[in-house]
Amino acid sequence: MDETILRERTRGDCYRFLSACFCQPRKNAFQEEKLLQNLTKSLHRICPEAALFSASMEESILKYGNEELLVEYSRLFIGPFGVIAPPYGSVYLDGERRVMGDSTMEVIGMYRNEGLSGFSDARELPDHVAVELEFMSYLVFAEIKALETSDLRTAVETVAKQEKFSAEFLRRWIPLFCERIKENTENGFYSALAQCASTFIGSSRPADLRDVAGEETRIASQ
Repeated sequence: MDETILRERTRGDCYRFLSACFCQPRKNAFQEEKLLQNLTKSLHRICPEAALFSASMEESILKYGNEELLVEYSRLFIGPFGVIAPPYGSVYLDGERRVMGDSTMEVIGMYRNEGLSGFSDARELPDHVAVELEFMSYLVFAEIKALETSDLRTAVETVAKQEKFSAEFLRRWIPLFCERIKENTENGFYSALAQCASTFIGSSRPADLRDVAGEETRIASQ
């Protein structure tokens, strides 16, 4: 059980760290909080192939100042002369290159089912890449909370929610989004971030709690 919780905590951290990387860049904060170092350390434990790219992020960010990072972030994700890599799921999932589409409403529904609301006051739309990655982190830590209290039923239900959200949203659009970034930037940090995110999203899976349940049953029967 302890090993499973440690693995899942590390996986949840990866979602949280990647979410921060897709927010408006603050180089000093990245360095002071050791965000990139912690991302690489976590990925080494559960997704070594993605850790290669986060290590490249650590190296490349040293080459850029805050203004350079912000300019490239704005060019890729904001505009003003057309958005090169829109960071919103509905653009890729709804087939009409528009925000707040049907898929966004589905995402909002999943948030509300978890008791999360208030996006009218949020800085980003509900299907922004950073928001969706943060939500996955939230689900992983809800699973961990259930495991820590030996509530396996809730843990299994939460894992099912993670699998649904990843299969229906993250794994369907984030690789396409990351491909846009890679094709349209010469900035080493954002190119490596795109590779890191797409690799991690493609390989990240929840723990198989059937093994945990079996071990718990075995111990209880002794």
